Amino acid sequence: MAGAAVVVLGLFRGSAGPRCPQVASLRLMPSTLRRLSLTSVMKSKRRTDHMERTANVTRQKVLSPAKVCGIASESPKVKRLRLLVAEKEFSFKAGQWVDFFIPGVSVVGGFSICSSPALLERERMIELAVKCTEHPPSLWIHNQCALDAEVALRVGGEFYFDPQPTDPSRNLVLIAGGVGINPLLAILRHSADLHRERADKASGYEVGRIKLFYSAKDTSELLFKNNILDLVNEFPEKIACSLHVTKQTTEISAELKPYITEGRITEKEIRDHISEDTLFYICGPPPMTDFFSKQLENSQVPKEHICFEKWW
Repeated sequence: MAGAAVVVLGLFRGSAGPRCPQVASLRLMPSTLRRLSLTSVMKSKRRTDHMERTANVTRQKVLSPAKVCGIASESPKVKRLRLLVAEKEFSFKAGQWVDFFIPGVSVVGGFSICSSPALLERERMIELAVKCTEHPPSLWIHNQCALDAEVALRVGGEFYFDPQPTDPSRNLVLIAGGVGINPLLAILRHSADLHRERADKASGYEVGRIKLFYSAKDTSELLFKNNILDLVNEFPEKIACSLHVTKQTTEISAELKPYITEGRITEKEIRDHISEDTLFYICGPPPMTDFFSKQLENSQVPKEHICFEKWW
């Protein structure tokens, strides 16, 4: 229980921050990984269970051990984890999620990766942000997870942004509700990495303009707001954001005020960004994703330009 309160200062600052011990120290054996996978799948039989909801979704074959290297509070209800991944063949595309296998917990978690693929390439790390709920994997993360805890991960999902160097440039509109920001932050971070790479090498994929619409109850629940604003300030010609709060009761800080709109994201705001070169990525509660995907279809946006992920 005490492990849930551990915060590693500086851990989430990129390559300059503290590193974990060597990958070789991860000791989950292949037989243990197989047992985790089979036991969890057999026992995860609730109607809203992650494994049932995603049973027909594409997954990678690689099931990798991983070690918890950082735990921090992203908000009063959300813990952020940094995980060192052992298997070198483990990879993901920005926007995908992981099956999260915990020794001794029969239910499999399903959590979107919020870090960029570049972090995995550089440091063999991924980051997750998990809201506290009654779901057993979430309870474990919030109440029992400690530094050096060992879990297993498998990548899945068909919601991602993975342009190739010769692909035509596209604008992106990212629409997030609550913890639905996680995969969209990965996409935003990946886009920033692609833009840096093109600037450094004068080649590679050309990132179009990106607009993030993000809604939460209040500013305390706007996850990663500082990371988002850092990217907006680094690439003002490429990245913009509109942060919405629906039940704000405290004063909004001066730093946030220019970006905050009180009230929900509106249909008109999204419609103003429709063009033949724009892709829309939506992630949030099912009513939200259903509403905006339907509105975009009604506005004659091709279905192949609308990508959405629902999280319960």
